[in-house]
Amino acid sequence: MPEFTVPPDVRRARADKVLAQAFPEQSRVAWQRAIEAGLVSRAGKTLGKSDELNGGDLVEFSLPETKPCELKPVDLPIEVIYEDEHMIALNKAAGMIVHPGAGTGDDTVVHALLAHCAGGLSGVGGVERPGIVHRLDKETTGVLLVAKTDAAHRGLAEQFAGRQLRKEYLALVSGVPSLLSGVIDRAISRHPTHRHRMTVGEGGRPSRTDWTVLESYGKLAALVRCHIHTGRTHQIRVHMKSTGHPLLGDVVYGWKQDPRLPRQPERVMLHAEHIAFLHPITGRPIDLRAPLPADFKAMVDALRKV
Repeated sequence: MPEFTVPPDVRRARADKVLAQAFPEQSRVAWQRAIEAGLVSRAGKTLGKSDELNGGDLVEFSLPETKPCELKPVDLPIEVIYEDEHMIALNKAAGMIVHPGAGTGDDTVVHALLAHCAGGLSGVGGVERPGIVHRLDKETTGVLLVAKTDAAHRGLAEQFAGRQLRKEYLALVSGVPSLLSGVIDRAISRHPTHRHRMTVGEGGRPSRTDWTVLESYGKLAALVRCHIHTGRTHQIRVHMKSTGHPLLGDVVYGWKQDPRLPRQPERVMLHAEHIAFLHPITGRPIDLRAPLPADFKAMVDALRKV
């Protein structure tokens, strides 16, 4: 069984905290699970979850085995943009749900990654599964970051929580904004009557979207780049609707079919095109871009001929 001697400068600190600092590849939660399982001892006495350690203490420990995920792996087609032993980035396809839940099938991103990463997941939260740190709506395409380990999950989650990443989307909006760029700094909350929708207004969570028009197509539509500083549910869709320019295909937020369009969109025209962040383990800068999916590109090509 592995042994660890507590550094001499430690004075009365919780065992889980001391061990997490000494072995940063394991989360504090992982050490709490080990202690609760009776796998950590000092001088032959099993430690409890509230026990403290002092400098010079000799600790014996082992970690609980990672439990297999209850979900079954499913071999589904996925487009990998970046992958190493710590994390993976996908160009998510339209119509694919990220995480399984009530009413979902076995065709989610998680099911696909369990098959793709077979044998390469060290476990997130003690379970052999990919670590989802952010999500994209079912119809939204583009870059999706997923952790393979507890340490990578923690590192990515901290960057999302601290708004340290740069996230940019491409959106096709109805009509053409009167300005070439702007900032939407409006709080977002759950709609009071339509609970599956979000809305802007007082009492919500602070939300900011910077937008720039890249192309315009007569007065019908525009291609807009959106840089989001926050990650609220439906943020771009809600913010662009609030300017009077809902996304093409977004019937939930007010878009209606327009016979003047050269083709009708079959989904919400939103693509997570660019994300820049620091690798959660090495700290090196990573800059990823996802190419436009075929239906989005076809829509742009058709609009350019208007």
